Amino acid sequence: MENYDTNWTAMSNKAIIDSMGAYIKHQRLAQNRTQAKVAEDAGLNRSTISQIEKGESISLISLIQILRTLNILHVLNQFKIEQEISPLELAKLEKKKRLRAKSSKNDQQYESEW
Repeated sequence: MENYDTNWTAMSNKAIIDSMGAYIKHQRLAQNRTQAKVAEDAGLNRSTISQIEKGESISLISLIQILRTLNILHVLNQFKIEQEISPLELAKLEKKKRLRAKSSKNDQQYESEW
């Protein structure tokens, strides 16, 4: 299967589901697993696996169960929200970082005992 950049925005919803189904089927076959085995491991009916592979829609929870069973949940990484910090905020935080330790009363007490 070739690795290329897909223009998802130009695709219809049906074409996206077809592409997702083809990807799932490819992954399943690459792992040498039957639809029945994936369905059993995912806690789904075999017909659900067949549906997505044929480009029919399934529930989101079923999709997640299939991805988890095929060990390909990493495809969901694009949904992760990265905390972004502006350069100004980063500079402010850097200014607040402690540069040296300040001796406390307890430290002074220990030093006098030596």
